[in-house]
Amino acid sequence: MERRTSQRRNVAASMQPKTPRVTPKRRRSSAPDHSTGENAGDEIAGDFFYWMHDDLVVTILSKLSSTASRPSDFINSILSCKRFRFLCLTKPVLSRASVRVLAVKAKNWSDSAHRFLWCCCMAGNMHACYMLGMIRFYCLGNRLTGISLLAKAAMGFHARALYSLAIIQFNGSGGSKRQKDLQAGVAFCARAASLGHLNALREFGHCLQDGYGVRQNILQGRRCLIHVYYNETTGEVRTDKEPHPVNVFMADWFAQRPGILDKEDLRLCSNKGCGRPETRMYEFRRCSLCGTVNYCSRACQAIDWKILHKMSCTAGLLRLRFPAVFPAVAAAGGGGGDGGAVEEAAV
Repeated sequence: MERRTSQRRNVAASMQPKTPRVTPKRRRSSAPDHSTGENAGDEIAGDFFYWMHDDLVVTILSKLSSTASRPSDFINSILSCKRFRFLCLTKPVLSRASVRVLAVKAKNWSDSAHRFLWCCCMAGNMHACYMLGMIRFYCLGNRLTGISLLAKAAMGFHARALYSLAIIQFNGSGGSKRQKDLQAGVAFCARAASLGHLNALREFGHCLQDGYGVRQNILQGRRCLIHVYYNETTGEVRTDKEPHPVNVFMADWFAQRPGILDKEDLRLCSNKGCGRPETRMYEFRRCSLCGTVNYCSRACQAIDWKILHKMSCTAGLLRLRFPAVFPAVAAAGGGGGDGGAVEEAAV
């Protein structure tokens, strides 16, 4: 009986279809043998990142994004492979991206650049929030989303974002002249000045001297201007250094598209390192003597006075030729003569 039963089982097994046997693929050893041949070193070097854990690769990419000198250094790592593309777009890497990595040129602006800056904003990068907020507010005309991104950067203690919000409040940018909020502008300036922003400290000093949006305090305002002048003369901080990439972007953007401003008779700030445009007619203040230049803030007025307008404005020429006869010509008019005269008198 047992012999017949075994024969029946064999016949039944032979009638069933045979399925191929699947053998699991073995993973290569994490410590390959160095004595396998002459090309062993090349194989190890080529698979170096393959054997590294994702956390370690993310740490390396985060260091790269924070220290890269230009955007191409970081973009090339994204285009290397699928793994790098995934890891480069993670939150720890994008949140540490430096200003140089985010420095997009106006001629290279595209939807991809816009999405990249937006991903950095969602990752919590305050530099990206400030830059995209300025681009949306001034260049793309999206006032609401631009101001919200600037506010997000300001809540992250970004000094430039706080100062930009102060200028928007002083000028009533994006709205009518009645929407100016001088007290809010002074508060933003004071906060940015406490974080070490010299232009905000200069603006705050002028507000204290003139009682503009705050109770007048001439002595304290003069102290603020002396502090700014001291930092500039000693070379510790220079306000006329290379402008921020977003200011260069705005200047190039409107230089390549002159019809945007000419259509509504708007003007750019005469300070070459600013790039801010008017959002309505006669928003910026003009030079009271020559009337050929206009500025978005007193900081831009003072910087341009020292660099350029001092030699071209009529008030500056009179002061240089007849210093004894016209000692306060620049203080009475000149675009930037106000800031320049105050600082020189303070010393």
